[in-house]
Amino acid sequence: MKSIIINSYAKINIGLKIINQKADKYHNIETVFQELEFHDELTISTSNKGFQLSSNNIEFPISSSNTCAQAYIRLKKEFPELEGVKIHVNKNIPMGAGLGGGSSNAASALIGINKLYNLGLKKIQLRNISKNIGADVPFFIEGGTQVGKGIGDQLTQLKIKLPFIILLIFPNTVINTRWAYSQIRNKLEIPIKAVKFADLIGKDEIPFQLFENDFEKIVFSTYPEIGLIKSKLLDNNARFASLSGSGSTVFGLFNDEADAISAELLFSKSYKTIITQPLFSR
Repeated sequence: MKSIIINSYAKINIGLKIINQKADKYHNIETVFQELEFHDELTISTSNKGFQLSSNNIEFPISSSNTCAQAYIRLKKEFPELEGVKIHVNKNIPMGAGLGGGSSNAASALIGINKLYNLGLKKIQLRNISKNIGADVPFFIEGGTQVGKGIGDQLTQLKIKLPFIILLIFPNTVINTRWAYSQIRNKLEIPIKAVKFADLIGKDEIPFQLFENDFEKIVFSTYPEIGLIKSKLLDNNARFASLSGSGSTVFGLFNDEADAISAELLFSKSYKTIITQPLFSR
């Protein structure tokens, strides 16, 4: 049996603008995806028993609806002779946290199976396959810092290195993404003009006050505790703080690691916290 280990990285959204709702009920957005060093770990092995999936987290779904299973199914469709695969997911990224854990797992499964069986797929081919699994999956094929448009699958790589230490705070709440989008529909009666996040983030002094996450209006009114976490981060030297995706994770960007550690001490007794850094290449 041959095995490889693939890191499956988390992401945050630096700004998230929901432009409108499409006829197919999906939403057009604009955001900046930033990959993080914080990650899950996938052990991917050859198998003669079809597809098998396991995890250290008993709440991790192992049915055919799982994104890792969907990655295998999509590759099997492209390569009918593809043999079996066994994947074990060592979960660190919380589920339902707005950090893209499921999408990242799917991308890592595609990358890993491609390497394991020497399928020879290029990144552009992996991205095309990944679009059929989920909107955020294409981002994780290359990761780094990318502007996402459309439903998040129209991607532009940014050659920018954000010089920040990142503190992640995990509230004791899971936000259902479908619920968050359903609630925000009422806010879309007036068309929203897209924000050119790529231009903003390319400035010498980033105008973070313009990087809003539209989900905050919905989430903070329903879960005030999450809004208080953001305020507390800003009050304790965070250069910028925001909800990631539809939440529930709140992150703070700090210029100095000592400030991030000091801020973490204010939260660590009540919440799970992680200090990490942006990931720019892999």
